[in-house]
Amino acid sequence: MGLHPLEFSECYLDSPGFREKIKSHEAELEKTNRFIKELYKDGKNLINATKQLGMAQRKFAQCLGEFQFEYIGDAKTDDEKCIDDSLLEFSSFLKNLEDQRELMMRNITETLMKPLEKFRKEQLGAARAERKKYEKETEKYYSSLEKLLNMSAKKKEPQLQEADSQVEVMRLHFQEESLDYVCKLQEIQERKKFECVEPMLAFFQTVFTFYHQGFELANDFDHYKQDLQINIQNTRSRFEGARLEVNELMKRIREAPQEYRQTSPISSEGYLYVQEKRPPPFGSSWVKRYCTFVKEQKILHMVTFDHRSGGKMGETESVTLKSCVRKTTDVLDRRFCLDLDITDRPGTVLTVQSMSEDDHKFWMQAMGGKEPLGHYLGRTCSKERGSMCLVEMDQVSTKFLSNLLGMVQAFLLKLISSTVVDAQLDDLGMGFVQNSINAIEKRGINDQGLYRVVGVSSKVQKLLALMIEEKSHEVDLSTSEEWDVKTITSALKLYLRSLPEPLMTYGLYKDFINPAKSGSPESRFQAIHCLVHKLPDKNQHTLGLVLKHLANVADHSKQNLMTVANLGVVFGPTLMRPQEETVAAIMDLKFQNIVVEILIKQHQKIFAGAPESCPASGGPVLLAPTRQSKKVARQNRPLAVYNPQALDIKSVSPDGSSPTPAADDGSTGSSDSVESQPSSHSPPLATPSDTPPEKSGHTPLSSPLSNTSTGGGASHAGSAGSRETNLTGAVSSDEAQAEESVPVARKAEAVYPCEAEHDSELSFLIGAIFTGVTPSREPGWLEGVLDGKRGLIPENYVKFL
Repeated sequence: MGLHPLEFSECYLDSPGFREKIKSHEAELEKTNRFIKELYKDGKNLINATKQLGMAQRKFAQCLGEFQFEYIGDAKTDDEKCIDDSLLEFSSFLKNLEDQRELMMRNITETLMKPLEKFRKEQLGAARAERKKYEKETEKYYSSLEKLLNMSAKKKEPQLQEADSQVEVMRLHFQEESLDYVCKLQEIQERKKFECVEPMLAFFQTVFTFYHQGFELANDFDHYKQDLQINIQNTRSRFEGARLEVNELMKRIREAPQEYRQTSPISSEGYLYVQEKRPPPFGSSWVKRYCTFVKEQKILHMVTFDHRSGGKMGETESVTLKSCVRKTTDVLDRRFCLDLDITDRPGTVLTVQSMSEDDHKFWMQAMGGKEPLGHYLGRTCSKERGSMCLVEMDQVSTKFLSNLLGMVQAFLLKLISSTVVDAQLDDLGMGFVQNSINAIEKRGINDQGLYRVVGVSSKVQKLLALMIEEKSHEVDLSTSEEWDVKTITSALKLYLRSLPEPLMTYGLYKDFINPAKSGSPESRFQAIHCLVHKLPDKNQHTLGLVLKHLANVADHSKQNLMTVANLGVVFGPTLMRPQEETVAAIMDLKFQNIVVEILIKQHQKIFAGAPESCPASGGPVLLAPTRQSKKVARQNRPLAVYNPQALDIKSVSPDGSSPTPAADDGSTGSSDSVESQPSSHSPPLATPSDTPPEKSGHTPLSSPLSNTSTGGGASHAGSAGSRETNLTGAVSSDEAQAEESVPVARKAEAVYPCEAEHDSELSFLIGAIFTGVTPSREPGWLEGVLDGKRGLIPENYVKFL
């Protein structure tokens, strides 16, 4: 059973049972007081811990926002740009979340901590004060009563009456205090049920609102997350393709390092030890220098560099070379030496030492070096040195034969390791391409990993050798069970890669790559469209066959898992490649993939016919301005806080007027928000009409905002009655101001090309004319009609007519 009720009548009896009931009530209030104090303490700890968490996450977000990836090469792909910006985006989302958490903490303080502390001090504190008064009156009354009863009956009557009257006054005071105390006890017992629980309800409402804000942020983040996952997957796929090419190049360089020694046509580079002569008796010293020999001017640049000193670089010295002669070991007891006759130092011979025998030959060839006089086999030997001369002749002959044998072995090794395929872009080759495509589309268009899963190398080479013979037309691969699909796909790729020149030619390689490194999607398409029609007829025809087939493969990507991006990775280095094999060229693989992706997606438009006009080659690429994102930030959205005291958060306007109902996020905005999206690239625009149109399906909650509206935050109305009044007034005022809220439709012309990213947007080229253009509810966007379709237009992409 719960607490017994305290009857007022019992205040007059003041029985032991009544006192026990009061004690039980007092014990309950004391327990409530301890509970609130403990809860307040834990709440403070929670707030402090949350603040520490917020500070840690803000520091984490700051660290994310300050870091930036560096990239290899001269440009980044669109996917890499998105990945580079992702850390800043993550930082922004974390900061936004922490703003919401900070607001939640402030609301918890206002709606939970302060009300609980107020109840404890005002109500429980008042009960404690009443208790002291009650105990004091009890002591006074019963002390005076005992005093009265102990008085002698022999006292005079007036004295007895006066004592009785004093005790009677004491009794009345005691009973009144008892009534007040009993009333206060029972009042607090009942009041605590809502005074304690209501702040808890506000606390949980605030917490759940915070989590709901997190849910809203997650929804905002979801589309970005999906796009970023695609960016990451594309970048990973391109990385895998580039890594395979780098490993192949590294393998070839390991097998024949001298063939891939990094030299330009105009200069040779490498380390040489230079002899520095000193006056006697100090002799000479050898200093390692990095040398660059410019062949045409015959200038040798030397810079001192020692790896052991932490890579410290010295000054550069340049000399002009007159001649180079190999220095023999009988003159200087060091191998691989050369004597350099210097033009700018007449009579001075500079002696240098190369690093090895191969390096010695390299510098001899680069500098036009000659053998010393008397070194050749036909030289005349004296009688005294006859035997020595014969020995040297034997050594030279042995060395010559050894070098010749090494060259033969290297040639045979290269011949065996390489795949020798006499692939030509002739009728036989084009027939093989068509035959392979027919077979793949008939037998394996839905095979998972098509073109990624490779066939057995020996079978692939056998098939290709068979198909490039004169009888290749007699083999129908679409019906032949001898050759499986992966062998056919591998043979087709091998044929395309074995052509003397790739389908998209060496000459146009850089022209194809450049648009992929910059510009808008539309300008890339225009440039590539023009370049395709510059290809030779056979190349263009074969490329059309291959791309039409790859588009068909991509259409079945749900079954074969080969998306356009995956096909771009596979066929990027197959259809186009640079003439030189370097790491820098391999770094451009990702742009090759982008070009092939564009070709696959747009093959119908590209091969439908040549473009009417082409951009000037080598001219600046048209860069479209940054588009205003339609993602609306939520950091200014007011929290829906349950607050019985009508706590006002960001809801009171500067002039003290009543708060307005919260607007639906993303569906409404003041005219300031439409016009306050500056862009450094924006062309001059006519000012849009003041009042943005209402979105269909939304009932306006208040009269349209004027140009002088201060905007800012909005909050919930204090009561249901006020909300109902606002709604009623808004509906009636909407009809009265319908004509004023309709903007004037205008015409506009596109000054930049744009490709739609969502179904609600319009795609257009430069010069497109839009009709019925009005400001959109989306900040930074307009609405207009193009070719009978109405959609969103970036505001800074057009100019009004």
